[in-house]
Amino acid sequence: MRFLLFRCLPPLLVAILFLLLWEAIVVVFEIKPFLLPSPIAVWEAGVLHWERLFHAALRTGGSALVGFVLAGTVGVALGSLLGLSRWLERGFYPPTLLLQMVPLIAIAPLFVIWFGFGARSTIAATVVVAIFPVIASTLGGIRATDPQLLELFRFNRASRLQTWWKLQLPSASPSIITGLRVAAGLSVIGAITAEFVSGYTGDSAPLGSIIIASVQNFQTALMFAAVLMSSLVGFLLFGMVNVLGWIILHRWYGERN
Repeated sequence: MRFLLFRCLPPLLVAILFLLLWEAIVVVFEIKPFLLPSPIAVWEAGVLHWERLFHAALRTGGSALVGFVLAGTVGVALGSLLGLSRWLERGFYPPTLLLQMVPLIAIAPLFVIWFGFGARSTIAATVVVAIFPVIASTLGGIRATDPQLLELFRFNRASRLQTWWKLQLPSASPSIITGLRVAAGLSVIGAITAEFVSGYTGDSAPLGSIIIASVQNFQTALMFAAVLMSSLVGFLLFGMVNVLGWIILHRWYGERN
C-alpha cells in the first residue's frame, strides 16, 4: 500500500495541480471556449460523446496495436539479421534510416493510394513510423553481446542460430524492450497522424478523424476529449509493453538475479 502511494501520489498531485491551474487560467482571463475550453467543459464533452469516443479509441487502438506488433516482429528480425551480418547492415541500415527521416504526414497520402481509406493504410503508416527504434535497439543489443561469451559458444561449436537464440537474443533483450517502449508511443502517434489523412467521418470514425472534424467545426472541447482518449490508448499500449518486458526479462534474467 505504501509503495502504491509512493508511486501514484506524486503524478496524481501534479495532474490535479495542472487541472486547477488550467481552470483558473480559463476563468481569470475569460478565454473563449473555442480557443481553450475548461477542464469541466472537456469532461462534459467526453461524457456526452463517450460511446462515440470509446468506439473510436477501439478502432485507433486496434490499428496501433496491429501496426506495433508487425513493427516489433519485423523490427526484431531485421535488427537481428543486420546485427549478424556487417554486409547486410551496410546495405540495409542506411535506407531504413532514410525512411525514418521522411515525415509521416508527407507520405501518408501515398498509403491511402496503395491501401485505400481506413485501417489498412493506418496500419501501414504505423509500421513505418514504429519499426526503426526496434531495428536500431535490436542491432545495438546484438552488437553489444559479450565477445568472450561468443568465443565460448564458438568453442563449443554452437550454430549461428543457437548462438543467436541462446546468447545474443537474451543479451539484447533489455535493449529490445527499450526500443519496443519507444515504438509503442510512436505507434499511436503514427496511427493518429495517418487517420488525419486516411480516416473517415461518421459514427465509425477513428480518433484522428474526430480530432480533425472537431477542429473544423470549432468543437474544441470534443477535440481535447479525443486527444485525451488517444493518450489513454498510448498509455495502455505502453503498459502492455512494460508487462511483456517484465515477463521476458524475468524469464531470462530472473534466476540469475
